[in-house]
Amino acid sequence: MENKKRTGHLCALLTIMIWGTTFISTKVLLVDFRPVEILFFRFVMGLLMLSIISPHRLTGTSRKQELTFAAAGFCGICLYYLLENIALTYTMASNVGVIISVAPFFTAILSHLFLKEEGRLRAKFFVGFAVAMVGIFLISFNGSKLELNPVGDLLALLASFVWACYSILTKRISSYGYSTILTTRRVFLYGILFMIPAMFLLDFHLELGRFANPTYLINLIFLGLGASALCFVSWNFAVKILGAVKTSVYIYMVPVITVVTSALILHEKITGLSAVGTFLTLTGLFLSESRN
Repeated sequence: MENKKRTGHLCALLTIMIWGTTFISTKVLLVDFRPVEILFFRFVMGLLMLSIISPHRLTGTSRKQELTFAAAGFCGICLYYLLENIALTYTMASNVGVIISVAPFFTAILSHLFLKEEGRLRAKFFVGFAVAMVGIFLISFNGSKLELNPVGDLLALLASFVWACYSILTKRISSYGYSTILTTRRVFLYGILFMIPAMFLLDFHLELGRFANPTYLINLIFLGLGASALCFVSWNFAVKILGAVKTSVYIYMVPVITVVTSALILHEKITGLSAVGTFLTLTGLFLSESRN
């Protein structure tokens, strides 16, 4: 059992390490791609890869289960990313980074209400949440002033709540006993279908000629195969083993990974504030995850 839990923690950590670096690829692609185009291409690529890895069909599902798959696709694949991207057009990225990190708190509340098997919420979870949020705040607003934007900040808050809903739905899906790859593939399919109406509203263009650019192609492959196909399977597997709350706490790590990646790849300096913020964020993660 301990080995299984260790595997779950490693899967969650691997996922967050990759998700924490996706901003670099997204930043490169945003030169010639709209956010909705990046979103569509990466998840179509992810769906194709999962179909190649596991070509078997997911059969024997009930209508209720299909509705759960559809809800997960709508929340975790379509709505979350659209809300996050739209929020970035209204408010600062630092605001979005902090607000999105509230997702574990929402996950804990929803889990307490709808997933009785997750157990009772302990005081140290909330202490860890408070410490981590202080750390994330220091990282995100390092050297810049706080500027609130009601529309953008509210959209980011809604995105964090939507991700919490996805986590609860993922935990529910894991109880069905199907292969994680097959269920993730089904969720991707529903997410892409829900994305289609948004593509018309947000001025989507296919323009496949852009894939001839090696830089764009490599970054899309990273987002599609790594950040989508691999990461959603590993994240869903972690939720299956650890539960929605314990897995969601790893979201605190995203700003830390971003700081380290920025220093290594973009050669940005790690300041005193970001170092303190990193320490506090990791401390909050430890407090939330620890048993004693």
